[in-house]
Amino acid sequence: MFLFALLLSPVLLFSQTYTLSSPDGALTLQVETAPRLTWQLSRKGKALTDAAPLALNIEGFGVLGLTPTILKTEENKADTTVAPPVHQKSAIIEERFNELILRCQGDWGVSFRAYNEGVAYRFFTEFKNKVIVRDETYAFRPARCKTIFFPEESSFYSHNERVCKEITPAELNERKLASLPTLVTLEDGIKILLTETDLQDYPGLWLTGTAAKNGQLRGVLPAYPKYTVELTNRDLQPTDREPYIALTQGRRSYPWRLFLVSARDADMLANQMPYLLAEPSRIAQPNWIRPGKVAWDWWNNLNLYGVDFRAGINTPTYKYFVDFAAENSLEYIVLDEGWGLTGNLLMIKPELDMDELAVYAKQKGVGLILWVTWTTIDKQFEIILPNLKKWEIKGLKIDFMQRDDQPAVQFYWRIAEKAAKNKLMLDFHGACKPAGLHRTWPNVVTYEGVYGLENCKWDQLKRIDPEHNVTIPFIRMSAGPMDYTPGAMLNVQKGDWAPSWSRPASMGTRCHELAKYVVYESPLQMLSDSPSNYRKEPECLQFLSRVPSVWDRTVPLDGEVGNYIAVARQAANGLWYIGAMTDWTARTLQLDTGFLPKGEYEIEYYRDGINADRAAQDYRRTVGHLKSGEILAAEMATGGGFVAVLRKL
Repeated sequence: MFLFALLLSPVLLFSQTYTLSSPDGALTLQVETAPRLTWQLSRKGKALTDAAPLALNIEGFGVLGLTPTILKTEENKADTTVAPPVHQKSAIIEERFNELILRCQGDWGVSFRAYNEGVAYRFFTEFKNKVIVRDETYAFRPARCKTIFFPEESSFYSHNERVCKEITPAELNERKLASLPTLVTLEDGIKILLTETDLQDYPGLWLTGTAAKNGQLRGVLPAYPKYTVELTNRDLQPTDREPYIALTQGRRSYPWRLFLVSARDADMLANQMPYLLAEPSRIAQPNWIRPGKVAWDWWNNLNLYGVDFRAGINTPTYKYFVDFAAENSLEYIVLDEGWGLTGNLLMIKPELDMDELAVYAKQKGVGLILWVTWTTIDKQFEIILPNLKKWEIKGLKIDFMQRDDQPAVQFYWRIAEKAAKNKLMLDFHGACKPAGLHRTWPNVVTYEGVYGLENCKWDQLKRIDPEHNVTIPFIRMSAGPMDYTPGAMLNVQKGDWAPSWSRPASMGTRCHELAKYVVYESPLQMLSDSPSNYRKEPECLQFLSRVPSVWDRTVPLDGEVGNYIAVARQAANGLWYIGAMTDWTARTLQLDTGFLPKGEYEIEYYRDGINADRAAQDYRRTVGHLKSGEILAAEMATGGGFVAVLRKL
């Protein structure tokens, strides 16, 4: 036995190639260790990528990944389920993966995981003291790249509110910068989504092109800020940076680098790898976290009419919002910018009696959420906390981070923990994309980091359009919840649309707007328009008051990035909802209802009206019957949408 072990040990310790397959065997990850650490991904024997390097440059320890010596390998499997405290896509998530861990000489290693839905890797180090991470080598080298949906940025100082423009490899260069997630299309139609998760005490990953002009992407990370300047009470901008990206603990795991693979565009909508690979919840008793819908004041500019008081940031206006929320079973209202002095949360606007409003909202069963800037809440959290408790504030909408360098990421985690200890939910605006924080701290219920409906107030280039709306679910939403803030009741076709600050309208049809509540995922889902406008639309308001903001099951039905999308979701009460949206092309989708349990259903439709291509607000609501397994025709006008609610008889 001793001699047999000696014969095997060279193979174990010095092998240059390692292979890891997904549970279904379709995906294969090949890892090479010489002359440097590389990875390559194949699907059903066909290469999806070329070999790409991975490395971590740590001061005093050199470049981890350059000529590594493998001391030990570990292989693990998982076949289990996860029950998220907040049901974004589903009440239960199946988790199946195979794992390979390479432990290397020098107290470091790399973990690789292969799911049926994609692959991921992460570094880990086991050094005793703090370390300086100078840089990280990240490369993605697609084989036969066709196009890239590239959310182009101008700098690391950004709200990450971008249009994912589809470009060819020839249009890519080293000067172009993109935030994550980014989607790559191969020539055979397979999509690979690039993102990260479990981002802790480390800067976020961004992408740039290379000189190769074949679709290769290189990772870049914002360096540690050396100096910052507080330009306003909301803008804390780096002015100079250190020659390193992070100062961190030497004994730790680094963020997961994710590559989500889909042969069918719609399947991307059900991929939960970004959630599964994040650290599990640190909140022992999360039952106080209450998702729901929110009446939002800012987008509609507090434009109320038909009332006997002057609308604005004052007590009567917000009482009216509370009444509207209570009458329509909305859980919350947001008091956005203006309720208090932006730089001093103890200075309340004189026209607003927060004590009176808080008592009134509690009597009506409506929770209050307050907007704050990140710089102010970071300084004043303990100072304002007595007021938050007195008013029984349910959450904070925190805005204007505009960064994901290491100190900014530390802020996200610091405020998430403080908020959790005081039973406060968080909605991050002016934020980077989700990267696992919402699993570890499930009180972080949603993020902006998306080019959302607020842009209807100023988007002169008309980019906030139906084509954009059917692109982001496959890309940005794959990373996590997305506070797009839908709900416009003024709907206009492209030729008649113009931005407006005080009376904003959406591009596309009324049903396109309603469908966002089924298609878009945000456990805090906004009703962004004026209560006065909603009251004029009782049928639509009835739908909006009932549609959930979280789901027990999600079934992707059909979709093509940038063209159309259709998804079915089951609510906790057993009702099924179907939402479909199209770009500027009118189309009819033939949707298979075989996902429904056997039986007959009453189906309530919201369809584009016959004149919706001209008058975008035209729609018709009808009720019919359908048997499970029948084909459902979702007919949509240009810029259109379709919604159905199904009740089993």
